[in-house]
Amino acid sequence: MKQGIILTTAAIFFIFSTYAADDKNEIQASLRSVTVYRSGAEMIHNVSAILRQGNNELLVNNLSNNIDINSIQVKAPAAVTILGIEFSNNYTVTAEKTQHMLLLEDSLQRMQENISKINLSLNNNTELLEVLKANRNIKGEQNGLSVTELTKLMDYYQIKSLELQTTVAQLLEKKKKATELADKIQKQIDEEQKKNISTAGRLTLQITAALPAKAEFTISYIARNAYWIPFYDVRVENIKDPVKLFYKAKIVQTTGIDWKQVKLSLSTSVPAQKGNAPVLQSWFLGYINPYARNYSYDTVFNSLQGRVAGVQLRGASSLNEVVVVGYGTDNKNDAVNNYIAPKPVYIVNGNIVSDDVFKQIDPNAIKKIEVLKSKAATAIYGSGAEGGATVVELKNGLEDYVSVADNALNINFDIDVPYDVPTNGKEQTAMLQTADINTLFQHYAVPKLDADAYLQAQLPDWEKLNLLPGEANIILEGTYVGKTFIDPNTAADTMNLTLGHDKRVVIKREKLTDLSSVKFLGSNKLQKFTYELTVKNNKSEMVNLLLKDQYPLTTNKDIEVELIDDAGAEVNKDLGILNWKLSLAPNESKKIRFSYSIKYPKDRTLNLN
Repeated sequence: MKQGIILTTAAIFFIFSTYAADDKNEIQASLRSVTVYRSGAEMIHNVSAILRQGNNELLVNNLSNNIDINSIQVKAPAAVTILGIEFSNNYTVTAEKTQHMLLLEDSLQRMQENISKINLSLNNNTELLEVLKANRNIKGEQNGLSVTELTKLMDYYQIKSLELQTTVAQLLEKKKKATELADKIQKQIDEEQKKNISTAGRLTLQITAALPAKAEFTISYIARNAYWIPFYDVRVENIKDPVKLFYKAKIVQTTGIDWKQVKLSLSTSVPAQKGNAPVLQSWFLGYINPYARNYSYDTVFNSLQGRVAGVQLRGASSLNEVVVVGYGTDNKNDAVNNYIAPKPVYIVNGNIVSDDVFKQIDPNAIKKIEVLKSKAATAIYGSGAEGGATVVELKNGLEDYVSVADNALNINFDIDVPYDVPTNGKEQTAMLQTADINTLFQHYAVPKLDADAYLQAQLPDWEKLNLLPGEANIILEGTYVGKTFIDPNTAADTMNLTLGHDKRVVIKREKLTDLSSVKFLGSNKLQKFTYELTVKNNKSEMVNLLLKDQYPLTTNKDIEVELIDDAGAEVNKDLGILNWKLSLAPNESKKIRFSYSIKYPKDRTLNLN
């Protein structure tokens, strides 16, 4: 009887296991390629599964553990239909330890065992020392000891005490060094454990197959924990040669899975950004009550401002109300005739709703707004709409929320060789491109702000390089001189890169007191300022220098500024900037003097520095 029960139970278990194995198919995804965006990354996996005819459930493992659910796309072969998709995290994943991790853990274990042995020896010697100290008074308590025996006893105590203390000191030093080394190994282990591989992503696919077959799937999605940062090396071997620009990328990912031997692309775009350009609508002015505001109410009705002709906000005694031009009467007539204009009704998706419901509408959910005047409103919605109607159509379905981005605006950098990027959050450097740029070099100086002259590289046709904002390392004549920042967000035809100070171009700015003066003219004070700029080229080659200074401007009618002598500068009168373009031969020096005057009330003080 018992044997029959056991067989029946086993049979049931076998049938259930067979059905479960048939019903659920657990497979591993293989990462094929990755496109890294400025924020996020598109990961594409290949999946192979054997399907039975009819319904199947696939459990796809080895996916990122932090993805944008809306970005999941599954491409199935013909005769296979995707019925449903569900994403979850698989917390049962055991991370495979690397050889480096195993070596670190083994070293830490041996170091901890060594520290334990040191502690045992340390405790033993410390106890012996305590015993020796506890019995050191035996010489005073025992009678009949000769001087010789007492001397031997004292010598023994001294020698043994010194020996034990030395041993304890040595053991403490060994323990200190071993503990420090163990701490370093532990920190390295902690660094390795920062990899985001404690969980893995799992995709459950409900599918149906017309025929039993081996099917190949492609799964793609956007993983959030990845990005890349552009940076550059600007190498100048000689100011007579073109500049070499090295375009690089720092790639960081903690997606939960290592990218091993994948086809890697870097894109300048950012996924999930808005794809519709802003459009200006008519802007109608109206009075508002700044003291009686309801946040959600204001948010909704401010979304109407400028979007629908004839809608304006008007303050009331205790709340705001929408007034559609032509619906109500003039405020003065209202006061005289005690006439209360009928309020408009609100129609949302064909249904009349209350003011309170209308106030709760999220402006981002509004697809279309139409305002009907009294006659049109009553014709549709009856006499209750005598005050007009505000008709709102809400977005319905995914197609209303879809924004289309033009991929022609994006730039992709494809790396042809298979690439490895571990999921440890550390920066991986990739070379994107190099370029030789025909460059014009000039020196630049603003001695009022900085006494040094700067060497600048002027890059024409920089638009062709597809640059992004990023830091650049400057290597001048084989020496690293510092960093600069490349900002391509400019409309200028030429990009200027600062390459560093040039101490061989000496610049001095001083105020000439003998040519400056102060006069009093009635109630006004007239001050004249004269500055001298001295530049010298201590280089062995010609130097082209753009020298800048300034004079003050004023918008106060009581203050008068006059540029007396510009010393032949190009003058920007809107900014008060003086520009001198100088060419200096080797060891040549030049002096420039410019003057300006300021007239202002003598009882006032100006910021003249």
